[in-house]
Amino acid sequence: MAGGDEEVLRPDWLSKTLAGVLLGLVLAFGVSGLLSLALAPMATSPRNQLVMWSVVPVWMGVVGGCFCFRTGPRAWLWLGGAAVLTWGTFLLLRNP
Repeated sequence: MAGGDEEVLRPDWLSKTLAGVLLGLVLAFGVSGLLSLALAPMATSPRNQLVMWSVVPVWMGVVGGCFCFRTGPRAWLWLGGAAVLTWGTFLLLRNP
């Protein structure tokens, strides 16, 4: 390997992992809420199943993608912003 001063494992992997797990779950629930609103004309039983099972793929996608951020604080910032934006959109669009 040329340039032996590269780090194999960055020291902020724990911060990125926690951001992906915690904020990823919040984001996945928000996305499932938006999906529920988008599928409102669908019959209740299949819609509920689809919305329920959509949480895990979204959550795991966020957890897997959280390691693409350069630093842990950047992961917290971007995922937190995405979660706030998702939940804000959901709260604005739902019926009172």
